[in-house]
Amino acid sequence: MKQKDLKKHLLSKPLATKEYPFGPEPMVVKVMSKMFALVSVDENPLRITLKCDPEDAQIQRAMYDSIRPGYHMNKEHWNTITCDDSIPDDVLTQMIDESYKLVVKGLKKQDREKIMKIKTKRKNSHEENINPPNKPADRHINILTHTQNYDT
Repeated sequence: MKQKDLKKHLLSKPLATKEYPFGPEPMVVKVMSKMFALVSVDENPLRITLKCDPEDAQIQRAMYDSIRPGYHMNKEHWNTITCDDSIPDDVLTQMIDESYKLVVKGLKKQDREKIMKIKTKRKNSHEENINPPNKPADRHINILTHTQNYDT
């Protein structure tokens, strides 16, 4: 996955913010002040550390050589992924989504509800953009042509 696409996906999450608490590198992505991703943007290949379910973490490490226990993190709950194209983009996207969900799950109920409102609002907005109300193309217009036949 390209760095631009990775950043775009990370920051598309409701209330996701990026910070650089350690200097210009790494980029830390948080939701409600809780980290769900740490991206080593200056490394080639790019590395990203994500929160994960402990069982999933073990399975992912067994499946891919480019996934290792989280660097400088709790090895049980975090994986570091080297983005060397050995992991399909959709799998990496799924890991990011799971990391975000796990962090959101640990937030206070009030904060989770705030995120759900944003998600609902985005979903409704997206649906309106796909199917705007009263869009002429969506209406079925029957044009009847009448011909009169005059017998003379």
